[in-house]
Amino acid sequence: MEPLLQFDHVSKRYPNGVHALKDVSFQMAEGEFISVIGPSGSGKSTLLRAINRLIPVSGGSVRLDGQEVSGQRGRGLRQLRRQVGMIFQNYNLVYSLSVLQNVLHGRLGYMKGLKGVLGLYREEDKQKGLELLRELGLEDFAYNRASDLSGGQKQRVGIARAIMQEPKLLLCDEPIASLDPSSAKTIMDLLRNMTRKRNIACIVNLHQLDVALKYSTRIIGLSQGEIVFDGAPEQLDDATIERIYGTSRENLMLGGSGDEQRDTADCA
Repeated sequence: MEPLLQFDHVSKRYPNGVHALKDVSFQMAEGEFISVIGPSGSGKSTLLRAINRLIPVSGGSVRLDGQEVSGQRGRGLRQLRRQVGMIFQNYNLVYSLSVLQNVLHGRLGYMKGLKGVLGLYREEDKQKGLELLRELGLEDFAYNRASDLSGGQKQRVGIARAIMQEPKLLLCDEPIASLDPSSAKTIMDLLRNMTRKRNIACIVNLHQLDVALKYSTRIIGLSQGEIVFDGAPEQLDDATIERIYGTSRENLMLGGSGDEQRDTADCA
């Protein structure tokens, strides 16, 4: 069976000279839950954004569901992006609109012309949006402005919006970085359970090693743009953790991350 996602010797060099990805190769099957770990500047966000061509790669090949991503333009690129939902650290909601309207934005890629501009959604899409909000415990907030929600609630809206796309792959770029521990656990539980229920593959960029170890079916460790680990969580030993982060497992688990300085290549 052909993999859902395939990176073949992918590199990315930014105009400022930063070499964000170096000869990155891996495959991903349907339904996998992969955490990508590593300090800031290791290339995590670049890797994620190369998948749906938010960032063009400098070399190598990215294939999604059998299609070469780098060759897509216009309509072809829009159709490919329908298959990829994205969840952001800073939520990327339209705060002047209602919660339900934000969720329905997940259908814009399927709408043509003025219907999308005017937000003329089908009744069945509205019902599906309400069902998703109910599943996420937000049904009572459907008609509230998105600006009225807490951080954890805003991220749940982001999840609902992404699921509304009916994607094959969900990309989550530091989805819990701005949340308190309780909200972070809620978000990770929802991501794992909702993607598993729908057989959606999921890639999550994380700084929190303990979270990656708990939730992933597989972990990819990046260091200076290179994959230095790709395997099951239980295979990630202390020596490899130190190679990825440049510090010990104990320091990471105590809340240190060894990544206070952000590199422009890995900004969220």
